Amino acid sequence: MSQPARLRAKISALSTYVPPRVLNNHDLEKMVETSDEWILTRTGIRERHIAEKGVATSDLATEAAKKALAQRGWSPTEVEVIVVGTVTPDMLFPSTACLVENKLGAHGAWGFDLSAACSAFVYALQAGAQFVVSGAHKKVLVIGADVMSSILDYTDRTTCILFGDGAGAVLLEPAEEGEEGIIDFLHEVDGSGGCSLYMPAGGSLHPATRETVDQRMHFVHQEGQAVFKYAVRQMADLCERVLERNGLKGSDIDVFIPHQANKRIISATADRLSLKPESVIINIDRYGNTTAATIPLAMQTAREEGKLKKGSLVLLASVGAGFTSGVTLLRWAF
Repeated sequence: MSQPARLRAKISALSTYVPPRVLNNHDLEKMVETSDEWILTRTGIRERHIAEKGVATSDLATEAAKKALAQRGWSPTEVEVIVVGTVTPDMLFPSTACLVENKLGAHGAWGFDLSAACSAFVYALQAGAQFVVSGAHKKVLVIGADVMSSILDYTDRTTCILFGDGAGAVLLEPAEEGEEGIIDFLHEVDGSGGCSLYMPAGGSLHPATRETVDQRMHFVHQEGQAVFKYAVRQMADLCERVLERNGLKGSDIDVFIPHQANKRIISATADRLSLKPESVIINIDRYGNTTAATIPLAMQTAREEGKLKKGSLVLLASVGAGFTSGVTLLRWAF
């Protein structure tokens, strides 16, 4: 007796949201010792979107999710699972997924948050996809959202120039017969890099005290060179391994959607993989590094540019604090 075909998950809707306020490099020149030329040359960033005070990650996530549901024609009550990738939850508990469920009115859904920094979206995407592949669920909502401005020290010119706020949401469901959907993935963590990009306080190791606040331990701390070197090497390595085990070359990829941390990292990866220049999606100039939101935001840019179309072979790639890293190979389904 022949075995039944293995279920695959596919992305069936995509939507994004960024807060309306824009902070450009010239604005930052007035806040910290830096310059538009310095930021643009070293990172590729011109501007980023910043949430107003009182606007939380769950608010951005909910806006993106609402638009994705409307795009697919799903009612919030049809959603079975909500996975939110974020390092800036509204609070330690309840989870942001709980808050999004309530704001959406997705009654009957369950869900959780996933913390993997800049790799959070690709990790959350795979977590959601496995629920579909296993047959446990048919309608999954995956969100990447961060309000990085809430944990930035705007007197630290090495970090405050890099990040912005935003959210992106996708819907996952079983692929139809003949559709490939999500084809393969490869994830890794390297905890030895934990000291290179982190927020020291606010957890069980250093709970909030007057001293942790005075020492500015509740903000992002980064060793830029260590992160850059690891990201350049690891992103390309994982991409090469996934391509090789699927019998593909870089030139076979229609759309390459990398995490938007630094334009130089993206360019180095694209060169090493011999990607077609037109396949590489870069929008860091408009959004900065939005952490868990960068890949869905770049997906949306690819759609707007007419590059991401039904049948496109897509490679997603990310490296984040931890260190975390992940690559996903998929066929775009709509």
